[in-house]
Amino acid sequence: MKVTTNDIQAWLQDFAATIEKNKDYLSELDTPIGDGDHGNNMHRGMTEYLVVSKGNEPSSIANSFKVLAMALISKVGGASGPLYGSAFMNMAKAAKDLPEITTTEELISILTAGFDGIKNRGKAELGDKTMLDVWGPSITLLKEGRLSSQEIEQLKEQTKDLQAKKGRASYLGERSIGHIDPGAASSALLFQTLLPYLN
Repeated sequence: MKVTTNDIQAWLQDFAATIEKNKDYLSELDTPIGDGDHGNNMHRGMTEYLVVSKGNEPSSIANSFKVLAMALISKVGGASGPLYGSAFMNMAKAAKDLPEITTTEELISILTAGFDGIKNRGKAELGDKTMLDVWGPSITLLKEGRLSSQEIEQLKEQTKDLQAKKGRASYLGERSIGHIDPGAASSALLFQTLLPYLN
């Protein structure tokens, strides 16, 4: 494995483009169990990242994650900004001294730091019907060499069967069952767009 700063930037740009394509879908998922604005919020944050990094490319992997974290925290409303912001800020710290990612172990360590950032900020656990339900199992599958597009899609779909324990969706109780978690859906897009850079 060899993932460079340019690869990380390309990944985050791909994620921004994918969020733009799926912003209406993400907001539709958010409508029955949230504020109905997850897609628009994420699009605003990712657009800010593209604006800030254009012509002033982040100089390292850590810096790329930090620039994204700041863009998301400053522009994304609701819980998503702080949660994604915490994830990428933690990932920036974990990648601090790495000129490039050369082993799966290094990547797992960085992604696990992101997972921990979300967990600590959101006070959530696996199974609470949050973005953790995509992040955690995706990291496990990566460790096992089994992370694939189909597996990521399945993780997203599985949140349908869970009852929300955190966030606005938790107020619905059992009525939150039957809906895909929007944060899990945007996280699935994040991992889907990472896949091409893992070879």
